[in-house]
Amino acid sequence: MEIKLPEPFTFEKGNRAVLLLHGFTGHTADVRMLGRFLEKKGYTSHAPIYEGHGAPPEDLVKSTANDWWQDVLDGYDHLKNSGYDEIAVAGLSLGGVLALKLAYNKPVKAVIPICTPMYFDNVEELTQGFKQFAKEYKQLEKKEDDQIQNEIEELMKDSDETFETLSHLIQEVHDNVDTIYAPAYVLQAEEDDMINKDSANYIYENIESDEKDIKWYEGAPHVITLSDYKDQVHEDVYQFLEGLDWSE
Repeated sequence: MEIKLPEPFTFEKGNRAVLLLHGFTGHTADVRMLGRFLEKKGYTSHAPIYEGHGAPPEDLVKSTANDWWQDVLDGYDHLKNSGYDEIAVAGLSLGGVLALKLAYNKPVKAVIPICTPMYFDNVEELTQGFKQFAKEYKQLEKKEDDQIQNEIEELMKDSDETFETLSHLIQEVHDNVDTIYAPAYVLQAEEDDMINKDSANYIYENIESDEKDIKWYEGAPHVITLSDYKDQVHEDVYQFLEGLDWSE
């Protein structure tokens, strides 16, 4: 069976731009509906795909957090080079980590971390998420259970650098959150079983933004942007963006 690979997207609408960042093992589908919603509200959005993502799991373990960070910088530059001077950034999970890193490395209009990990123990949880992703991908390829198990074991042997750099990225951003001054809106699902939910409070309490807020979604799962709560997330993100002091 041939699996259609996802692609980056750019939805051009107004002069206000939002960089949308997907999660670990995910791809642009994580944030595509949010992008379409913002487009209807007059916002331009762009979502890159990190190296190794939206592809077989064998490709993902050949990439590192350094590659993904470069993809985010390229996405930011894509909007800049397209004429957008004011860029907000929103990210789900790993995308939220990268969004926060962007916020203390580049001028951003605002940062919106969504279900974003901030602790070392999250790497173990993300490892389990990767194994589940690999299993489901291989099931789509119609492989037998024994073969799937063997291939996942081999994958994990090759994944040390991927997970080491992921761990370092989370720790680095954890230690630099207090250098962020852009307006911030922290969103967290109450039923998130993928990350340490204390991360949301840590970000909110330590970020130095004068304008910041936090919202918890009772009953919501980790990938909240693809859940039954997505419409509320869309509206909340839009209202936050509308409250910013855009130049036009």
